[in-house]
Order: sequence, then C-alpha cells, then structure tokens
Amino acid sequence: MADNTATERRAHLLAASAGGSAHSVKCLAATIEMPASSSADTVTFGRIPSGARILPSSTIYFDDLATSGAPTLDVGLGAVNGNLVNADDPDAIGNGFTLTTANTGSSLMSEIANCGLPAWDLVASESVDPGGALKVYGTVRDAATHTAATISIELFYTVD
Repeated sequence: MADNTATERRAHLLAASAGGSAHSVKCLAATIEMPASSSADTVTFGRIPSGARILPSSTIYFDDLATSGAPTLDVGLGAVNGNLVNADDPDAIGNGFTLTTANTGSSLMSEIANCGLPAWDLVASESVDPGGALKVYGTVRDAATHTAATISIELFYTVD
C-alpha cells in the first residue's frame, strides 16, 4: 500500500491552519499528481483542526484515472499523533467518487446533513473532541487506477 502526499497551497506543509478570527472561512487547498495506484493506496491532502466545521462549498476535482475497472475514491479523516480514540474513518467526508471519468467539480461532502458539524464528529469512533489536528486523506477503493492524473480538493471550513 502506497501513501502519496499532496502539494498544499499554503506556506507550511501538513500544518493545521491557524490565525484569523473565529468563524472566518479557511481553506485546505491541495493538489496531487496521483500515480497509478493499487486499491487501498492513500493520498494525504493535509490537516485541519479537529473542531473545523466543513462547509458545503468544499469541492473535489480529478482527471480520469482508469481506462477499465471501477476504482473509486473515499475521503476521510485520520489521527494526528494518536489523538483519535479508536481508528481513522476513511470515508468520513466523502465516498464513492468514481475515478473512471474526469470530475470537473462536485461536492466533497457525501452527506449534506454533515455540513457544519465539527470534523471530529464525522469520525465514526469519536464521541468527544480529541483536540489537535486531523489528517484529511483519500483512499483508492474497489479497483486499481491505471494512469497518473491530478486530484485537487478545496476544503472550506470555519473554526468556532
């Protein structure tokens, strides 16, 4: 299983956003040239605060990554420095993005009802805020991809 790291569009790679007043919109914008990947390979997009409230305007974009098969991409949240009680949640944010055709922009959130909830509350195993940051990552599912292609996310959020 390979883990690929995206190029973040901010000064400090993989750092949780800081600064700015409460409720101002912040953004994790990340782009990666994803190589051909096996099912279960991951890509790390960056980190967000555990209390980040993900907005419905968050978007995912990607090129066609497969000429055959039916690979999908799930976007989840994971522990940073062991701060989650149980396990990472590989589809906490979005799931089932079909990688066999280009996506010119669709909602990153699979469940609109989850928009505005704190990120930690999207992780199935959590009942209280673990504090710190959470890793935002994608996992290739269901089949391998066959070609290298670009994946980008714009994850907009606020922090109380």
